Amino acid sequence: MQPVTWGILSTAKIGVKKVVPAMQKGKLIRVEAIASRNLEQARRTADQLGIPKAYGSYEELLADGEIEAIYNPLPNHLHVPWSVKAAEAGKHVLCEKPVALTAAEAQILIEARDRHGVLVQEAFMVRYHPQWRRASELVREGRIGKLRAIQGFFSYTNTDPNNIRNQADIGGGALYDIGCYPVVTARFLFESEPARVVSLIDRDPELKIDRLTGALLDFPQGQAAFACSTQLVAYQRMQIFGTKGRIEIEIPFNAPPDKPCRIFVDDGSIVGGASAATETFEVCDQYTIQGEVFSEHIRNGKPLEFPLEDAVKNMKVIDAVFRSAKSGAWEKP
Repeated sequence: MQPVTWGILSTAKIGVKKVVPAMQKGKLIRVEAIASRNLEQARRTADQLGIPKAYGSYEELLADGEIEAIYNPLPNHLHVPWSVKAAEAGKHVLCEKPVALTAAEAQILIEARDRHGVLVQEAFMVRYHPQWRRASELVREGRIGKLRAIQGFFSYTNTDPNNIRNQADIGGGALYDIGCYPVVTARFLFESEPARVVSLIDRDPELKIDRLTGALLDFPQGQAAFACSTQLVAYQRMQIFGTKGRIEIEIPFNAPPDKPCRIFVDDGSIVGGASAATETFEVCDQYTIQGEVFSEHIRNGKPLEFPLEDAVKNMKVIDAVFRSAKSGAWEKP
């Protein structure tokens, strides 16, 4: 199977530091070009990463006939516009999360995908990591009985007003940046959609972004609760509770690419978790796996496991979380 030729839309830090180096390790991936609105920046980054081509505009990259797929790590408000442009240029698109700022905006991507016959996917790499695959398998097998509750927490500290994650008008804030992870993984494990959600949001008085968001999602089988923050101590953990056991994912979202990951499976027989069995996963890079799987689908033409329709459903939940914080009531996605 021939590798897919990729172009990188911007020199965003997440791409340059994490995603692109990981993708370059893939057997089905050949990163051929990178673009920036500053040609010198593009050339420096291309040299740094060993990428053959550098472009001084996104339009030039999309016009390159050798590029088959685009990775889009632009700021959140540019995800849909430039992913649509990429689709119009006949490129497949792997777009960073959140794929849009609203579910209605995400629907525009579906229309562009269908119109131009390309693959477009939201880049939730966690769903490809073996630890999440195993957690899902354990739930399906009934290892913890019936899944009834999920609790998640994800936080870090960033108060830089110049950072795009702190700019409310372009999609900054905790929910868009990191709260989307406990939402998507709860849906992944329950394999259903919440019927209603309720939330609380604390906004930074100067930055106007949500700096602390908490939500409760009411699924047919049970409940998922999470809190996320961009102004608290750095921490992340997911707890999955069933009628007969519990699964704890130690590093659920920023799984390290250079050391093993662990989950703990506990039957609750000893208070404090001493009865938990540890399952360890070999070193892997979830960004590499994500890029490989997407490239494989480009080559074999098979439907994506997580199509854009799933991204729209995830955005509907996020939309409802924002609405609930304003209304003070339960909201339906």
